Amino acid sequence: MSQGRRALVRGAALLGLAAVAGCTDKAGAPGRAASPSVPAAAGPGAARAMRPSTYRLRPMAGYGAPHEAPGRLPVRREPILRMDTRDKIIVLSFDDGPDPAYTPGILRTLREYDVRAMFFVCGEQAEWNKDLLREMADDGHVIGNHTWTHPLLTKMSRSAVRYEIERTCEIIDDTTGEPPAWFRAPYGAWNRNVFRVGAELGMEPLAWTVDTNDWMEPGTRSIIRAVRDGAAPGVVVLSHDAGGNRSQSVAALRTYLPELLDSGYRVAVPRRREV
Repeated sequence: MSQGRRALVRGAALLGLAAVAGCTDKAGAPGRAASPSVPAAAGPGAARAMRPSTYRLRPMAGYGAPHEAPGRLPVRREPILRMDTRDKIIVLSFDDGPDPAYTPGILRTLREYDVRAMFFVCGEQAEWNKDLLREMADDGHVIGNHTWTHPLLTKMSRSAVRYEIERTCEIIDDTTGEPPAWFRAPYGAWNRNVFRVGAELGMEPLAWTVDTNDWMEPGTRSIIRAVRDGAAPGVVVLSHDAGGNRSQSVAALRTYLPELLDSGYRVAVPRRREV
């Protein structure tokens, strides 16, 4: 498990972003795209839900009318690892949820400090916790696609990969009124099929720069230290709000988030420019 999550290529170059997002059957067209930008963050939210599904994984927006005519995306060869900025801007992301045991605490802390984050959700979790999905969207957080069951996509056929990703697109769109613009592969495991299917469905592949390793339950202090040590302009931080006991992740956020803000960082979510 931990080997798969560390399989991410760290030297990936940021190629830029393209057009408006959405789950669509249009194939992504190879080509160059605009550079990524990062806007300001902020947001209100709390949560409740039914129950989490029987989950066994470790690792791995806006609420309104759906987008019209999604733009065609290039098929990338590597995931985006960070935002293209020299400003003190940092992106917080949470994978594997939503989970009624931990997601509400994360949403409360984000609301308290009026910031936005990214939540890469798994479809089987979202199916049981649609109210949490709506709260994420209501608070202005970006909801990304993290597949339906959190499988190792690189070992699957293209049709199976598409089913996992597209089904999750549908539940996000049906629940929040907006399709996801971002996709993150479970375990950080990418290949040509994964990139192609994500592009065909209108999503950009986003990985991470700083792994808190919170899925290993290393202790709250260890998670805080990982964020402190890794903080830098454009960094994307990976944490989890489901897939195990995430109480340390919830507690750590209450410490490192105000520290980041006090040190001059702006917590933001990425925005994709139109070409």
